[in-house]
Amino acid sequence: DQTVRSSMTRAPANVLELPLHVRAEMAFKAAVEGVIIESARTGHPMYIWRDGQVIAMPAEELQAEAARILSE
Repeated sequence: DQTVRSSMTRAPANVLELPLHVRAEMAFKAAVEGVIIESARTGHPMYIWRDGQVIAMPAEELQAEAARILSE
């Protein structure tokens, strides 16, 4: 899906030359961005760990974050 692309999720041309832990972190960040964007699109909350407890991040908060991700 083209909506799940941002500057953070685009791999550099030399991605295979990067250390494995760097590539793994890039993949993890891209996956999280995709979940944020999809949750914002569908209007579903996202459950996260914050201040020692699980909380539901409302879709409205996710929409603002998705807009920031997509604008990069």
